[in-house]
This record gives sequence, C-alpha cells and structure tokens, in this order.
Amino acid sequence: MPFRIIRKGITTMECDAIVNAANRSLLGGGGVDGAIHRAAGPLLLKECETLNGCATGDAKVTGGYNLPCKYVIHTVGPRYRDGRHGEKDALISCYRRSLEAALEKGCESVAFPLISSGAYGYPPAEAARVAADTIKDFIARPDVDIDVTLCVYDKRSFMIGKTLFGDIAEYIGENEDTERYKHELSRGRFDPDLRVAEDFHDDALIISADVCAASTMPNFDDIDESFSEAVFRIIRERNLDEVACYKKANIDRKLFSKIRSHPDYQPKKTTAVALAIGLELGIDETEDLLRKAGYALSRSTKFDLIVRYFIENENYDIFEINEALFGFDQAQLGSF
Repeated sequence: MPFRIIRKGITTMECDAIVNAANRSLLGGGGVDGAIHRAAGPLLLKECETLNGCATGDAKVTGGYNLPCKYVIHTVGPRYRDGRHGEKDALISCYRRSLEAALEKGCESVAFPLISSGAYGYPPAEAARVAADTIKDFIARPDVDIDVTLCVYDKRSFMIGKTLFGDIAEYIGENEDTERYKHELSRGRFDPDLRVAEDFHDDALIISADVCAASTMPNFDDIDESFSEAVFRIIRERNLDEVACYKKANIDRKLFSKIRSHPDYQPKKTTAVALAIGLELGIDETEDLLRKAGYALSRSTKFDLIVRYFIENENYDIFEINEALFGFDQAQLGSF
C-alpha cells in the first residue's frame, strides 16, 4: 500500500490501472486526456462511446489497450470557480471513486495525474493537497492494500507549505556538515547514503532512489540482534498493531511479511528509516535501529537532515515527510 509522488508521464506507468482526468463526454480531449487516448489507440474511444459519459466526481473503467496497464479509470474533475462551489468535495470524490473502482477490479497498483489542475483551473498546490490527503486517508483503511502513485509534471505544484519548507531549509543550513562529507568522501568512507538519479522521459522528470554501498559496514557479529528482530521486539514491547505499523511506514504487506519471516533480512535505507518512522522512534532509537541494518543518519546529506528534522520535531507523518523529501529532490520513504 505505499504511496509515492514522482515526476513522470502517466502514459508510461506500468501498473494495473491509470486514472484519466477526462471530460464528461469521455470522448477524449486535451492534456492528460488526449495523451491517454493517443497512447491507448482507437479502441479506447470505441469503448468510451458505450459508457454514456460520466458525471463530475464519478469514475468509469475501460480497458488499457495499447497502454502498459490493464485498465483506464476515467474520472471527471470539477471546473474551478472560486473554491466555494463544491469544487473540493467533487475533487475528493474523484480520487475516492477511482480508488474504489480500482479495488473492485482487483488492482494492486494505480497511478493518478493531478486531477483538474490543468485546463479546469484548480490551483495546482491546492489540488495536490487534496490528492495527497484523500489518497493517504483511503490507503490507511485496514481493508485496503493497493500501491498508489501520483504523477506530478512540475514539482513546484506539489510543494509543502512555505513556512515548513523554509524551516527545513534553515535546519539543513544550520546542521549540514559539508566539510566532514568532503573529507570522508575523499577517503572513500561515508555512511550509506541516497542519491537522486534524474532522467527524462516524454518531457517529464523521473526521480528515483539509489542506495550507495558503504565501504565501512559494521561487523554484524558485534550486533546483539538483527534489524528484523529489533523491529518486532519493539512492536511486542509497545503492544503495537502490525498492520497499523507497516501502513504508517508506507510499506506494503508483502515486504513486511518478508522482513518478519527472515531475521537476517537486509533492508534498503529508505525502508529501514520508514520503519523507524512507523514505529515513532526517537532519534537515539532510530540511530540504534539503523545501526542494526548497517546504516546511520549523518549530518552530511539533505536526506538524513530532513529525516532528523522531522524526528526531532516528533512529526511521524510519513506522507508529509515524503512531500518534504520530494520538494528537496530526495528519495522517499517506504517500499518502492
């Protein structure tokens, strides 16, 4: 059930279903709608002609045809007037109805564009806030197990609040140890870290994570328990609900089960940090858990400093943390 935000054209998404920001006729149009129809081919239009349109806020499903997905979920977003004519409720309904339709079709993964933020005039930042809040509330339900991707063309349209962004930037500036980073990098000795790899595809930027290997990994013989054993010890000691834990960590059920079944499981750093966030560990507890996986939070990189900022402020909303990481061009937390 992970939720991630990326910059990528939705027609290239390899998932069970993609969502089309359609018009009421469902007969194609401009923007995302036109791009999906062109990529899917003429058979998509033929099926849409049999659906008798779609009401604003509702969703209807067709096949994917030439797209790399099984289904296209067509939803009609609201035209923005002034925000006082039910636009937000209609936009929330678009995301909910689309997710419900995906579940009804047995989909395990679905990708959304930023609905109504183009020709329909919904302010992009507000549209992004509605999208993120609605999606994360939906996938938090105990009966929901689906991976969701939000494809955003321009990351400036999906930016955390200016105050929070400024606070994080100030924290990074005050705490970043660039000289230590340069020194350790020159010696080939630095903590396992994350790079952001950028490529272009269909004029859209893709951000992906790459976990660097550490040249000085700890001696695991000196660690009294494994990462997996520590995670489940903490869950037992705090009498936590396992489903709630992996959902709060933005980790899917299959990976969580794998970590439970394999005491020697070696997670990616983004997964290890995500579980620390899901367990709401303090900074010392987080450092201890990461050490068991061979990682640490340094003061040499934006990724680590952003994570530190949220932990020190006792903010364990992993979706808000990921929005901040996205805003600073860093890899996001969870299982992707």
